[in-house]
Amino acid sequence: MGRPGASASLPPRSSAARVAAPRGGWACLGGGPAAGPTLRAGSSRTSQSGAALLLAMLTVTLVATLASAALWQQWRASEVEQADRQRVQAGWILTGALDWARLILREDARSNQSSGNGDHFGEPWAMPLEEARLSSFLAVDKGNNADDSALQAFLSGEVIDLQSRMNFTNLVRTVGSGATAKTEISATDLRSFSRLYQQLGLPEAELNAAARELQTTTHLALTDPMPSRTALLPRKFAQLAWLGVSRTSLAALEPHATVLPVRTTLNLNTASAQAIFASVPGMDLAQARQLVSARESKPFKSLADVGNVLPAMTGQLSDLYHGVRSDHFEVRGRLRLDNTLIEERSLVVRNNLDMRIYWRERFSRP
Repeated sequence: MGRPGASASLPPRSSAARVAAPRGGWACLGGGPAAGPTLRAGSSRTSQSGAALLLAMLTVTLVATLASAALWQQWRASEVEQADRQRVQAGWILTGALDWARLILREDARSNQSSGNGDHFGEPWAMPLEEARLSSFLAVDKGNNADDSALQAFLSGEVIDLQSRMNFTNLVRTVGSGATAKTEISATDLRSFSRLYQQLGLPEAELNAAARELQTTTHLALTDPMPSRTALLPRKFAQLAWLGVSRTSLAALEPHATVLPVRTTLNLNTASAQAIFASVPGMDLAQARQLVSARESKPFKSLADVGNVLPAMTGQLSDLYHGVRSDHFEVRGRLRLDNTLIEERSLVVRNNLDMRIYWRERFSRP
């Protein structure tokens, strides 16, 4: 017998109920608190997998970026090295071309001394070098083992007689020396340039202003060592813009005028008809063209030969302004490497057999 009232309200648990009930308790049958730990474990594993994948992608991206940067640096270094190599090679080739031109001018001077000929367009220096492959110059050397495929360079050039053009420097004349040196505008040369300006349809007011500016800056260069507001003395034709000559005037004047370091005469063997017409007082353009036609068949050896062609002009010719020989030449060399054109220009001053370079410039064009 049991205690009274102890088990009257609750029936005893059956064996089937005890078997059906899981170890976790009855709450597991309804998906209660016992199911929570299983879901949280699966979510944690998914997050870890996503983080690992993201880290792997970032690592691959970083490695690819570093590899691309290294390849770009290598390519850039190769391009810079190739450009430097081409620049050095072009410098040596153009220097060799300049030396070749100086040699031709020297031999021409030697020939003129023995023959008494003037400088004219029939001489070797006046023949332009058409563009030719550089390897063709090396073909005459049987001991040369250079690979033709590596010599994809083309050379061309020409020599221009700058005394075939009127010298802008002649407009200003220096009188005296030292502290007593004075500058003045040469009236004869100013009239010659005025005739040229009129022939080309250019404003003479521009010429007069440029001549005054040139006189002022030349005078200060002789007497005043301090910096001034005046223009620098031009050394090249393009620098006449410093004196106020417009671009339009420069383009029209270029075939007939130039800038040289000293006073020079006009070579009647090589000057254009417009320059001859402007420099010889009283000559008309038809007579100037007659001189140009006469020198093609027989170049002038002296001013007397010029007078024989135009006897009426004999009194207008002067050794101070005219001649048949030249001492100032511009040497131009052009080297084409792939798609790049490198050009060099030099002013060669000839004094008997001495060839000196007054200025030299080099630039490249795409």
